[in-house]
Amino acid sequence: MKSHSIRILGFAVVAAGLATAQTTASPVISIDGRWDATLTTKTGVVPFRLDISGEGTTLKGTLYNGWDPFETTTGASFQNGVLVLRIDHYLTRITATLKDGELDGKVVSQSRADAATYAFHAKPYTAPIPSADPPQVAGTWEIPLPKANAKGEKTQRLIVEQSGPELSASILRVDGDTGALNGTYKDGKWILSHWDGSRPGVMELSLTKDGTLEIKQLGGRSNGTLIAYRPEVARAKGFPEPEDYTTHTTMRDPNEVLTWKFPDVNGKILSNDDPKFKGKVVLAIVTGTWCPNCHDEAQYLVQLYAQYHDKGLEIVALDFEEPEQQDTLARVHAFIKQYHVPYTYVIAGAPAEMWEKVPQAVNLNTWPATLFVGRDGKVKHIHTGFASPASGEFNADLKREFTSTIDQLLNEKVEVTRAALH
Repeated sequence: MKSHSIRILGFAVVAAGLATAQTTASPVISIDGRWDATLTTKTGVVPFRLDISGEGTTLKGTLYNGWDPFETTTGASFQNGVLVLRIDHYLTRITATLKDGELDGKVVSQSRADAATYAFHAKPYTAPIPSADPPQVAGTWEIPLPKANAKGEKTQRLIVEQSGPELSASILRVDGDTGALNGTYKDGKWILSHWDGSRPGVMELSLTKDGTLEIKQLGGRSNGTLIAYRPEVARAKGFPEPEDYTTHTTMRDPNEVLTWKFPDVNGKILSNDDPKFKGKVVLAIVTGTWCPNCHDEAQYLVQLYAQYHDKGLEIVALDFEEPEQQDTLARVHAFIKQYHVPYTYVIAGAPAEMWEKVPQAVNLNTWPATLFVGRDGKVKHIHTGFASPASGEFNADLKREFTSTIDQLLNEKVEVTRAALH
């Protein structure tokens, strides 16, 4: 990334130093560069990295998921000292005014529950100065919960990647992960944070004398202190294992055909009996564009569709959107455009109607849930949630599970045909 600068033709301020130039031209300001940004939630301050690049019609903002660029704005403008960054596939907008080399304003984000407004501030990026000799904590940990949550989970996972004093970590639940929070070791702990247009979060991690990790959740949607153990220690202490993503949700009757009938984004009524789906291997995704883990999964589903569509795979998103979103489907259309979704989206109803609209599934309580449907229309396999790349080895395991299941279901037609020939 180039060094950050705020440039004014006639008067230039460079964040890494200071330079001036005199000219008679009218002022033109560029805010190109990396910024240390924060948003302030009801529970605390969430730091995050924001890169701004380009100008005019090429202006854009880039957010990060851990160390990796993740979300790029769908629209941006900078006029008369006012910056506007739009993330339409989350219905999120940043509006900030440049003053004295810093940006101040607000973030408005539409979540499933309500529209949240956060204070926003950004200043030119300064590289953190880490403490020396950080402990090594990379790998998988398990977090026993004080009591089972609404989804029946008693244990969750913490996945940690480490590069010297730099740490990236994600909590993996049965419905998906938190995204990658990252930060630098200093004064005996890591302060990790994350915001990618949704799901703000802050975690403070510190290694205790007994070899456990203390996790303080601050500033995001979850708060409180948890303790993480290495899996072998958790087993020795008798803590329950995390939920199995492949058995958490089941079918009421595995011999039933999965039936559905809903309008697509253009109002055309489609069903499982439509010729597009009949006799195909189908991934039926219970999803919603308000759900961050569903954003993670959609990007992988686009890859699967490209890989398997010509071999007989179809994908249909059984999409549940808030009632106030269903008139215009603004976020759905932005979501489809952002991720270049080629497969079908049908609007199944509101999130609260999920159990009514997909009654054949038992213990269906995660967003997303992926139902693997064979050529006979029956559900052969269900995977709850989605472990994104932030979940490391669990994302790799998920990809192997998805592709092997699809391969098996696609090959069933070949086996039936050969049997018929004999």
